[in-house]
Amino acid sequence: MKGQILSRREFIGRSGLFLGCLCTSGVIIPSTLEDLFSFFGNSIENKYLQELYKTAPEAQYWIPVNSSQARCTSCHNPAQIKGLTKFNHDSRPVKCLLCAQGCVIKENERGKCRARMNIDGKLKSLVYGRPVSIHTDPIEKKPFYHFLPGHQAFSMATSGCPLSCQFCQNWQISQSKPEDFPSSYIPANSIVTSAKSQNAPIIAFTYNEPTVFFEYLMDIAKEAKERGIRTALVSCGFMSYGPLREMCNVLDAIKIDLKGYSEEFYQKVCSAELRPVLNSIKQISKTKVHLELVNLVVPTLNDSDKMLYGLVDWIYGELGPDVPIHFTRFHPDYKLQNLSPTPVATIERARNIAISKGIHYAYVGNIPDHEGNSTYCPSCKKAIVIRNGMFTLENHIEQGKCRYCRQAIAGVWQ
Repeated sequence: MKGQILSRREFIGRSGLFLGCLCTSGVIIPSTLEDLFSFFGNSIENKYLQELYKTAPEAQYWIPVNSSQARCTSCHNPAQIKGLTKFNHDSRPVKCLLCAQGCVIKENERGKCRARMNIDGKLKSLVYGRPVSIHTDPIEKKPFYHFLPGHQAFSMATSGCPLSCQFCQNWQISQSKPEDFPSSYIPANSIVTSAKSQNAPIIAFTYNEPTVFFEYLMDIAKEAKERGIRTALVSCGFMSYGPLREMCNVLDAIKIDLKGYSEEFYQKVCSAELRPVLNSIKQISKTKVHLELVNLVVPTLNDSDKMLYGLVDWIYGELGPDVPIHFTRFHPDYKLQNLSPTPVATIERARNIAISKGIHYAYVGNIPDHEGNSTYCPSCKKAIVIRNGMFTLENHIEQGKCRYCRQAIAGVWQ
């Protein structure tokens, strides 16, 4: 399970020793490490790709464009097709229905997530059984503050994401392709067995956008439920209604990144749209799945009063006061290294806006040792879960109620 997976960069970086051995042996070698990767790495990558193509299972949630179910307006602007309702394409494109991108994918090409590919006219999942990151974290790191605090989460990811957020903190895997991290096949039941062996009561699908490995996620979650392990999803919320409905039937908790309350922000900074995310959040809120929200506050991009008040008003109006919201501090990364970290005062302002509007559980993130990490009873105002960053220090919730005044506290506590 913990076998090391090398990226292209790591492969190059670790090739120096091998390169030296070849030099001392008098073997003719490429002149640079990049040439070395081309000399050996491309054949490794191609071999792995051939394995992926051969073993990739058929995906769910797609239709052939030439199918009787397909309509031209599903893929094209009505003004472009001039009244056509059906057309037989010479090739065999498919339309992916998994997420809100709605990719139309030609043969031998992939969707925007890079994880699903049209192979011989069928949409295949290149990431089923191919995790690239596995680690055990505190559940607070996700962050979940109202879902089994103090417990460990067996966390996993594959490559790929349907969004391209310029501030992504996990861009190395979210923006990668499966072949960037050659890995051994790991069946769903082995993931659950590993979580069980580490006494982790939760399996978390996280780090990249887990929707891209929907089929793998579902198999793991169903197996986990049968073996008494709960499951949590950390997501951008850009999935379609049907897949989300299926996930809500097996998952115990979902955290959605509500990246900003602006269509323009989503389009320019994330290459996505806001509306599908809001729809997903509302859909989850109507189920029994525990829900929390995160807003990464990025200086100059989504930190205006208009954006923050709009976001808080929407949450309160659509979801009520009891859905936890985390305002997280941005650190320069990926394509936004030109920006400074979010001022602490900005995060505090966002939290205060939420509290002033009636949100019961508003938090700060990425600011350890701040009072905004802790949970306060909405009735007696006492600190009932005391945290330092991602670590729970004290928990004064008993049977889902405040120990001091017996007020019910929203969440999953045992």
